Amino acid sequence: METQAIDYYELLQISPNADSDTIHRVFRFLAARLHPDNTETGHEENFHQLRAAYEVLSDPKRRAEYDAKRIQATAQPLSSTIDFMDNLEGELNRRLAVLSVVYYKRRTNPSYPEVSLAEIEIRMGFPRDYLDFTLWYLQKKGYVAKTDSALYVLTVDGVDFVETQRSNSSTLNKLLTSGSGLPAAHAERTQRGETAIPLPDAFGATEQTSHASAAHSIHSTPGQSADQHEDKVDRRANAEHRRKVN
Repeated sequence: METQAIDYYELLQISPNADSDTIHRVFRFLAARLHPDNTETGHEENFHQLRAAYEVLSDPKRRAEYDAKRIQATAQPLSSTIDFMDNLEGELNRRLAVLSVVYYKRRTNPSYPEVSLAEIEIRMGFPRDYLDFTLWYLQKKGYVAKTDSALYVLTVDGVDFVETQRSNSSTLNKLLTSGSGLPAAHAERTQRGETAIPLPDAFGATEQTSHASAAHSIHSTPGQSADQHEDKVDRRANAEHRRKVN
């Protein structure tokens, strides 16, 4: 029986980013100590809780669902600050939100980067019935892939898109800094304008510009904004001009 009041990661004394081998190794160690047959350190109730935790965390699908519920308990859904209503802008925001969720998972847990549909639904606070088109589009663009276990994972093209477009989209920047699974305390500090907990370098620049460039790029070629393309053209033109003058 699963007891959501107990944090399974704390019970096993492991990080939420622990891989399956670590989970198995720690479980065997603790199980030997807590088994009722151990006359010195055995504890029947704690042993049953340990087994319940292991049964969930050792199963990829059940672990993903547990992680989603665990995150929900410590963070507000993205829909509380981002508009996902059924119109063009809402659809673009849904795409950015899904990308931010799977990007955060891959960055923080590279050994287990898969995300279940249930986790995406809970993190976004938006019904999965309205995500079919969003997920279909992201898969066709090559930003997200679906595994044989029906879990979603960010691709290399997806990583490139997120990291190059963050500085061009205030919405994407907001999703990455305060809504993709970060602790609630981090989000609150960010909203109050206080110094936030440092994020990985690959999250990119913190400057916020218009949403238009990312919206354009999510419809077209990944990895390069319109401004970046124009700058590159200008540099090539200037270099060509200097070559002819010389």
